Amino acid sequence: MRPRGVPLLLVVLLGFWASVSSQTEATPAVATEDLNSTEAALVTFGPSQSTRPVGTPRAPGPTSGPRPTPVTDVAALCVCDLSPAQCDVNCCCDPDCSSVDFSVFSACSVPVVTGDNQFCSQKAAIYSLNFTANPPQRVFKLVDQINPSIFCIHTTNYKPALSFINPEVPDENSFDTLMRTADGFTLNAESDISFTTKLDVPSTAKYEYGVPLQTSDSFLRFPSSLTSSLCTDNNPAAFLVNQAVKCTRKINLEQCEETEALSMAFYSSPEIRRVPDSRTKVPITVQSVVIQSLNKTLTRREDTDVLQPALVNAGHFSLCMNVVLEVKYSLTYTDAGEVIKADLSLLLGTVSSVMVPLQQKFEIHFLQENTKPVPLSGNPGYVMGLPLAAGFQPHKGSGIIQITNRYGQLTILHSTTEQDCLALEGVRTPVLFGYTMQSGCKLRLTGALPCRLVAQKVESLLWGQGFPDYVASFGNSQTQDVLDWVPIHFITQSFNRKDSCQLPGALVIEVKWTKYGSLLNPQAKIVNVTANLISSSFPEASSGNERTILISTAVTFVDVSAPAEAGFRAPPAINARLPFNFFFPFV
Repeated sequence: MRPRGVPLLLVVLLGFWASVSSQTEATPAVATEDLNSTEAALVTFGPSQSTRPVGTPRAPGPTSGPRPTPVTDVAALCVCDLSPAQCDVNCCCDPDCSSVDFSVFSACSVPVVTGDNQFCSQKAAIYSLNFTANPPQRVFKLVDQINPSIFCIHTTNYKPALSFINPEVPDENSFDTLMRTADGFTLNAESDISFTTKLDVPSTAKYEYGVPLQTSDSFLRFPSSLTSSLCTDNNPAAFLVNQAVKCTRKINLEQCEETEALSMAFYSSPEIRRVPDSRTKVPITVQSVVIQSLNKTLTRREDTDVLQPALVNAGHFSLCMNVVLEVKYSLTYTDAGEVIKADLSLLLGTVSSVMVPLQQKFEIHFLQENTKPVPLSGNPGYVMGLPLAAGFQPHKGSGIIQITNRYGQLTILHSTTEQDCLALEGVRTPVLFGYTMQSGCKLRLTGALPCRLVAQKVESLLWGQGFPDYVASFGNSQTQDVLDWVPIHFITQSFNRKDSCQLPGALVIEVKWTKYGSLLNPQAKIVNVTANLISSSFPEASSGNERTILISTAVTFVDVSAPAEAGFRAPPAINARLPFNFFFPFV
């Protein structure tokens, strides 16, 4: 019998809550981790008993059944471990963190790690820090957490409901059956290629721009400075991305022999995969090894054997020899996106305690197969008589693209003795720095040709094939440094007349440059480029009559350098103050 006036649903819910709370809780374990030892101290808590009020009925339900098995082991789960083989700040569950790292932690970013919160009872991993210990220790607890909600999973009789069902992978036997259940597409069921064969094919059969270079274990490491000037070894080298960086490395001179980043083998031992996920590997070949002494003297070794850092005690000083100071990678690739050759040049030196922290330099360059290096037009400033470097920018934010022919990047019309524009169509004259040039030709037209068609033909003759958008400021400007390139400003001038044909007649290119740098050795720098297309009006010719128009191109160089003035450093200001009673007792 139940008390009068109490709803049946409330009595059932109260009975179910009493049965859940009366269960004996599991024994939690507390482990205090000392990273210098493998011992863990366990603290056991006794079972807690809960009583059920007298007269309260027990909720009906199964008394025995399979308990849900956790899908994830919370003790091995670390959601804040984002960097491989590196300690993450304030991540107490990161296995890569040591007691030295715990000393700079402020708190645990993820103090509690749990599994599925739909279970009535689940495991919970609790992390905290003990700063009173020396060194600081990580405190780990694995407890049973009780879900206070009455709507939770207590027992289960359908284990697949706790996780996602693995989809069925089509094969030769089940393909036709899956084809009947699916709609919206049609395929040939009698294809010779099975789905399992297609799944084995890698998604990328070649390297693309910006893709990290893969090695036998992970990727080709290219140390660089990220958030600070310190070297980060986990930075991957990207395909076709030329880089040259300098970074600082904090080292312990007494442990230089054990530091991998100072060893020559750390940069020469990896093997680069020919294409992503390929079994064919390209070894790194050491081309040259240069030794630098303490007085900056350079000596090239005849052999390229791997040298290990060696610690030498010279009296009261300690020296570490064969330390890597500079690394230069040179990778050769094909037009199909395959790496076929990897060369390495190293600069080794001797480091003393006064050179700590150590500065290292890393470079990587990519060369296409069967191509020659493009010569420069100056280093850094332009040299008189060399061609201007020009190129295109495909989209905003990308680098500059240049053609391999240095003398064909920025060109004008080529003059001939015949003065016929169509005789040598496509032959152009390169624009040379400092050379003011003018060229032209004649074009014979008949009255039967439409004016619009003639205008398009004349304009194509003036611009040529692929007129560039950018010009390099210096003769050695790199394509990835977009800020070292000057955009070309295009201007169109026209003079309209009634009953006349509007035709381009001249292209005038004006290049403004200045002297940059020291007065003793000034460098030529381009600051502005303007391309002015001038159109003129020609009277409409009658049918059958011929006429000849003159087309010309001109290039002018304007020196906009400000007059150099010798400057002197301002004399120092003497801020001398007398005591307040200096003139006592006169004032």
